[in-house]
Amino acid sequence: MEFKQSLSRRIVIAFVLMTTLVAAAFATGIYMAVHMLEEKLISGVLSGDLDRLLHMDNMDEWRTRPEPDQLFYFSGGHGDFALPDYLTGMTPGFHEIFRDDSSYHAFVRVVAGQEYVLLQDQSEFEERERTLYTTVWIGFVLCVALAVLLGQFLARKVIEPVSRLSRQVRHPDQLLSMAPPLAPNYAADEVGQLAASFDTTLGLLRHALTRERLFTSDVSHELRTPLMVLASSCELLLENPNLDDRARAQVQRIFRACEDMRALVQTFFLLARAQNTDVSQIPTISVESAACELLEQWRQPIESKGLTLNYRAEQVLEGEFNATHLRTVMSNLLRNALHYTDSGHISLTLVADGFEVEDSGVGIPEAQREAVFQPFVRGDSQRGDGLGLGLSLVQRICASQGWDVSLSAAQPRGCCFKVVLVPRRG
Repeated sequence: MEFKQSLSRRIVIAFVLMTTLVAAAFATGIYMAVHMLEEKLISGVLSGDLDRLLHMDNMDEWRTRPEPDQLFYFSGGHGDFALPDYLTGMTPGFHEIFRDDSSYHAFVRVVAGQEYVLLQDQSEFEERERTLYTTVWIGFVLCVALAVLLGQFLARKVIEPVSRLSRQVRHPDQLLSMAPPLAPNYAADEVGQLAASFDTTLGLLRHALTRERLFTSDVSHELRTPLMVLASSCELLLENPNLDDRARAQVQRIFRACEDMRALVQTFFLLARAQNTDVSQIPTISVESAACELLEQWRQPIESKGLTLNYRAEQVLEGEFNATHLRTVMSNLLRNALHYTDSGHISLTLVADGFEVEDSGVGIPEAQREAVFQPFVRGDSQRGDGLGLGLSLVQRICASQGWDVSLSAAQPRGCCFKVVLVPRRG
């Protein structure tokens, strides 16, 4: 069962409900006790007074012996002793009588077919009883109000360790290996056990992240040498005048693939060392320079497919950016446009806050636009030999640099990717 209220509010509600039930039980108990004692005690007094009157020798004594606040009647009586109609036919025993603005306690006894009734004015008693009930009601309300205040105070005290633990777990430093353990800061209770569980889970997560960074760093480092060998070999082959056009085109394709792989390796290396990289040592480049380089690289593949490559520099964002990341983002978007465009154009436009890559390809339905940035997700018109990691890599790079990438539909068809850049400071 799921609750929409917060844990602290649930504690307050439970505390108030418990106090309300207990206070209501006490109030009900007081009410019932008063009625039981009233009936038992007063009926005993009236029964004794009635017996005393019945044992008197003559009626003259009845006129003087009843208590000042008592009235005595009997069936067949005359004058002051005549039994009123509203008292006729009552069962023997104790009764409460309400007449006009007055209230009475009555005790009825039947002797030899004769009905005797003794009344006692209870107005003063009723006033005290109402005062008692008012006091009980005010006490009940005060108990509930006090329960609300005390419940809020106790809820804050109870929830404070949980809230503190939540803030500590959410802190970015918890993913660092030097972050101190959480459990020693808490008592050996349920919150302490929860903190110990978080320590275990966070330790496993840190270990996994460390292994991933080491793996990425090692792979990136080890792949640099063979890639440099391949690139150097391609340069030597291109200098050979005996190569025909077909072989030269294949060598150039291999050389471009090596350059792409070197850029990807460098990108992965920087992403793996994001926490320890000195930004002052990272090469930078402007948006316009990166665009010119990549236009030169992608013009031949795009135009060889029969597409038109358009370039517009409407407004150029000033500033320097991480060269590897900017080239990788722009190159992946151009590659993606090339894969999914069969006819028409591909446009690279520099705008005031970044750049846009637009194509006239098959497009992506609106319902799938968020998903294409996930790893291993490809569009409906899958083509090429990619694994669906290009746009995911673009999204990861933008997130690490504080950039923003978005996808919208182009007119009349196709896609438009916009990247909002944040210049590097310092």
